[in-house]
Amino acid sequence: MSEKKIKVLIWDLDNTVWDGVLLEDKSVTLRAGVADVIKELDRRGILQSIASKNAHDDAMEKLKEFGLDQYFIYPQINWSSKAESVGIITQSINVGIDTIAFIDDQPFEREEVAFTHKEVLCLEETELDKLLDRDEFMPRFVTSDSKNRRAMYQSDITRNKLEEDFTGPTEEFLATLNLEMTITPATDDDLQRAEELTQRTHQLNTTGYTYTYDELRKFIESDEHDLLIASLNDKYGTYGKIGVCLIERNQTYWNVKLLLMSCRVMSRGVGTIMINHIISEASKAGVTLRAEFIQTDRNRMMFITYRLGNFEILKQEDNRYVLENDCTNVAKLPPYISLNVIKGKSKQECEVESEMA
Repeated sequence: MSEKKIKVLIWDLDNTVWDGVLLEDKSVTLRAGVADVIKELDRRGILQSIASKNAHDDAMEKLKEFGLDQYFIYPQINWSSKAESVGIITQSINVGIDTIAFIDDQPFEREEVAFTHKEVLCLEETELDKLLDRDEFMPRFVTSDSKNRRAMYQSDITRNKLEEDFTGPTEEFLATLNLEMTITPATDDDLQRAEELTQRTHQLNTTGYTYTYDELRKFIESDEHDLLIASLNDKYGTYGKIGVCLIERNQTYWNVKLLLMSCRVMSRGVGTIMINHIISEASKAGVTLRAEFIQTDRNRMMFITYRLGNFEILKQEDNRYVLENDCTNVAKLPPYISLNVIKGKSKQECEVESEMA
């Protein structure tokens, strides 16, 4: 199977989504099978957008007529180059360009996108019939978060627009969201999403390690490991399960083997909150805290987060670091968020601690 997995499919419209050219004929008809492809990709958690040279309002009205307008986020329907539109969509969704696919009936448009964005998978419209069977469009698991991914991104668009219009410090805006973060030991029900996060998350990932479902299951059964899952909600709904942390424990220190957070929550400060929670727990246990970090071309932000969290460099070999925190300085929870911590490795052992600012 192909290791490349597509996170976003960007559609052309004329003679791709529908048969005909909208500017020439307002009665274009939906291409056979397109609706089924769009809805199935959405169910699998693959986001979709549009790069089309068209009149924006007319094209969106036609998509609405076909009952498909809600499936596309950050649509670029204008007279700009398709390569420029692909770049804007990629930046807006905040994913790697190597996770983008683009489908268009025009060879020139595909060649222009391929020349500008060499890692984009460019497809002809004739490949639509077999698209759902391609490995790149077949995630290993379809989780509840996958099925809700588009809705969560659409909620993000609402939040981001409100934040752009907000005048005042960022923390004052965050306080209006009623943010609530939950940290809980992973259960069997979480492992598919945890594997998905290790595969999909690159920017806010401290090591780049990926783990399979079976590997993660061994960690939750181990007495020497803690596998934690973080989720986030606010008044606009859920962000879903947005973070994973793997801790290896011994008598003198704990070692953070992996810490990752979804890029969608980068501006919410949840990575720092998770780190401070682990520091607090290590302090209560009377141990120091170490963390592995492997530098990549995308994850510098996580190294900065560790360093701002009072982690010192204990050892460095090329791009590999071991960091250490003596756990003598535990930061307070930011005033804009509440934190629920669920402890215990089984449902019977779980207890809830709530911390309000």
